[in-house]
Amino acid sequence: MKTKAIIVGIKEYKLTDHEKKLFKTFKPWGVILFSRNIKSIIQLKYLISEIKLLFNNKNFPIMIDQEGGKVSRLNKILDLSAFSQSNLNNIYKKNKKLFHAIYNIYINEVCNIFNLTGININTSPVLDVKRKKAHQVIGSRSFSRNIQEVVKLGNICIKLFKKKKILTVTKHIPGHGFADHDSHFKTPIIHVSKKVLERNDFKAFKLCKSTFSMTCHAIFSSFDKFNVATHSKYIISNIIRKKIGFKGILITDDISMKSLKYNLETNALRALNAGCNLILHCNGNIRELYKLAKVLPEIDKFTKKKTSQFNKFLM
Repeated sequence: MKTKAIIVGIKEYKLTDHEKKLFKTFKPWGVILFSRNIKSIIQLKYLISEIKLLFNNKNFPIMIDQEGGKVSRLNKILDLSAFSQSNLNNIYKKNKKLFHAIYNIYINEVCNIFNLTGININTSPVLDVKRKKAHQVIGSRSFSRNIQEVVKLGNICIKLFKKKKILTVTKHIPGHGFADHDSHFKTPIIHVSKKVLERNDFKAFKLCKSTFSMTCHAIFSSFDKFNVATHSKYIISNIIRKKIGFKGILITDDISMKSLKYNLETNALRALNAGCNLILHCNGNIRELYKLAKVLPEIDKFTKKKTSQFNKFLM
């Protein structure tokens, strides 16, 4: 079965018949899970086993959006709403020893669930630098307004997850901190100088090395006035790949978000043409998945190579 360049969300607590039928002919690169897919450890373990059995791959990529704080998909199993990145940084500034103790407990507990159920990728940490006048869609999801603190805690996060055999997805590259709108609903336009972005927001991604990174659906007008980063060949090639030096698999933010101005299929193809490696489609809408299945290509050689490395890491 040929692997398509997409990570898909699913609709319910178990695979539907429509999903099984589609996935048998259209193999997504991976699956991403949300709160709507999780009600208990037993159920989650069964769901993931079902997915991996369908693809006959014990290392099939199972991703989850578990940042902590207000983005906690495991809350029906374990309440993690107190562990926002912002709260963790507040502890770090007051008592570093206590921070390390608490953060180790948090990531150990999260990874125990991941390892038990079969999750192997987490879309964390958020490396966006918090800004006073920006939209609060990031807010407490960010570690700090201080770039050094973002880098320090971001690297700790990546290292602790990797130690537990969980790979990370840094987001939202090259930096969502200055965004003036929530990209779920409207296109943010970041009117900030190249110098400020390069010295701050871009720096977090340059200094935190992760296997995966997720793109930002925002326009950086000082670099590309017309295209969001996800659709910008210039930003992906010259900023993300060259200046930041990201060498891993580049995943789009959710391709169905309202910040993207074209239809679903065009948004996906423009992202791949710009240099993204994988499309992320989160909402589990089976009709949209059928549309994407018809137009999306197989994963490229680069992604095949990196996927092979991912499989070796899990062994």
